Amino acid sequence: MRKILIVGAGQSGLQLALGLQSKGYEVTLMSNRTADEIRSGRVMSTQCMFDTALQHERDLGINFWESQAPRIEGLGVSVAGPESGGTPGEARGRVIDWVGKLDGYAQSVDQRVKMAGWMETFAQRGGQLVIHGAAVGDLDYFARGYDLVLVAAGKGELVSMFGRDAARSPYSEPQRALAVAYVHGLGPRPEHPDFDAVRCNLVPGVGELFVMPTLTTSGRADILFWEGVPGGPLDVFQGVKDPADHLALTLELMETFTPWEYARATKVELTDAGGTLAGRYAPTVRNPVGHLPGGGLVLGVADVVVANDPITGQGSNSAAKCAAAYLAAIVEHGDRPFDEAWMRSTFDRYWQTAQHVTKWTNAMLGVPPEHVLNLIGAAGALQPVADRFANGFDNPADFENFFFEPEKTAAYLESVAGA
Repeated sequence: MRKILIVGAGQSGLQLALGLQSKGYEVTLMSNRTADEIRSGRVMSTQCMFDTALQHERDLGINFWESQAPRIEGLGVSVAGPESGGTPGEARGRVIDWVGKLDGYAQSVDQRVKMAGWMETFAQRGGQLVIHGAAVGDLDYFARGYDLVLVAAGKGELVSMFGRDAARSPYSEPQRALAVAYVHGLGPRPEHPDFDAVRCNLVPGVGELFVMPTLTTSGRADILFWEGVPGGPLDVFQGVKDPADHLALTLELMETFTPWEYARATKVELTDAGGTLAGRYAPTVRNPVGHLPGGGLVLGVADVVVANDPITGQGSNSAAKCAAAYLAAIVEHGDRPFDEAWMRSTFDRYWQTAQHVTKWTNAMLGVPPEHVLNLIGAAGALQPVADRFANGFDNPADFENFFFEPEKTAAYLESVAGA
């Protein structure tokens, strides 16, 4: 029986551990926190998983919360217009507002719920769970007893083993300041009170507000997620320690920049004292193979090797797709050694999917060109365009066909208008 060590207990690490376990591998999982510590701790992320990623969980039989989590049936885009009257700080209206319907519903489960539950399942099924915050030296010692070591801990010292791929990483600095609040009491969007949708609110030159339904430790909730251009009016959460102050600031910015969202948020309260998060990081693609001091090799997983900004909501989706690709590659490899050539080909297999996410995400971080603005605007009048844009969040490769090049965008819009 082949022995595999996985360091990191997030979406990719746990999904991969449970998948390998189901295939008969002897798996050791290292986490820096226990399940109880995760469940009672601070929120770790925003997440909205679309149909393809959810199917990977269904295939492994680990979709434990599917019947409880809200079914997200649409994805909507609103674009704020110029400040009314030209007065700085005055509330803005919308110049674009539409919602596209998803072919298969999406869902969001607070990672505190999911990771704690999956970790307990892994242990109950006989997996070896080691609670230890691993450093490079620890890994060098532990790795000698395993056929393969996978690093799925996207933060901390271990990431330093994987060098930055400059050719695939156009940004060296964070492109957004991130601020998250999990809340109860948010009202429905009046435009579609009968179904749930992720709402993407774009405030040109300022940043974005995302609102998404989720399942958290206390049941149904919603996530309010600001992405602010660094140095701009949304970049004000650094140093805010008190959760109540964090929420108050979130709502104040909503009232100023997205009053249509603020209108349904006047009665919200935090889900719990750990329901806020703020930070920033530079989107980076890294070399997938890390070299240990003793000569051993480790393979990076998901965010360790491809960390995109969350502006396109792809983090947990990419993690699930990476885990699925790696699981298939490991099983197909049989009893042969997991050498560097195999590691690189396994990452390349994942990159076939991940490259589209990275290209699209990096494009969305910049100033949108005229043809993209035309596309987003046309979606308000042409429902097929709205629907296709929404479903691109499930299959980002489709954006190659109508998003990046002005000629393809124009041809697509002409074909839809003609139909």
